[in-house]
Amino acid sequence: MAKLKIYLFRHGESFFNRAKEFTGWKDSKLTAEGKGNARKVAQKLKNKKIDLAFQTRLSRSRETMKEVLKYHPECRKVIVDDRMIERSYGKFQGKKHSTIIKKYGQKQFDTWHRSYTVAPPGGESIQMVEKRVKSFIKDLLRKMKKEKINVAISAHGNSMRPFRRYFEHLTIKQMMRLENPWNNYFEYEVKV
Repeated sequence: MAKLKIYLFRHGESFFNRAKEFTGWKDSKLTAEGKGNARKVAQKLKNKKIDLAFQTRLSRSRETMKEVLKYHPECRKVIVDDRMIERSYGKFQGKKHSTIIKKYGQKQFDTWHRSYTVAPPGGESIQMVEKRVKSFIKDLLRKMKKEKINVAISAHGNSMRPFRRYFEHLTIKQMMRLENPWNNYFEYEVKV
């Protein structure tokens, strides 16, 4: 029985992350710290075998994957798949957390920010993100089993929640409490 690997990691810190702004689908480059985060992930993964890489269209995902792949000449293909893109924060994208708290209150902010089912105005709930991430996971597992490959995934904080829920068998409540690091990775085994 072959044991294939998934190496899942979050992009490094972005300028929006540092400023505590809702980033969502807006493009925000990595800070100097974020580039350092990406290098740390790359160092930790340098002795692993990566056959195929997945990233999103956003530069923070691409920049982080680029660092990781510096050590992986065996990885000849990078696929862009936005089913694992960050959660859309709709009308809040580009706005500071403090602005939303001031306007709507802490309780409403917390509901929009951390609820599984409630979406911010014009945006996505985590439940909606989970639906598209599950579709990605289903296709990913099929591809891995068919091609017998190890994969690296440069994801986002909120798209990692459903990944981790799936592979770590978490409840919704446990998933919603997760904080995903910028400088580490999660390894999952797929048996075929």
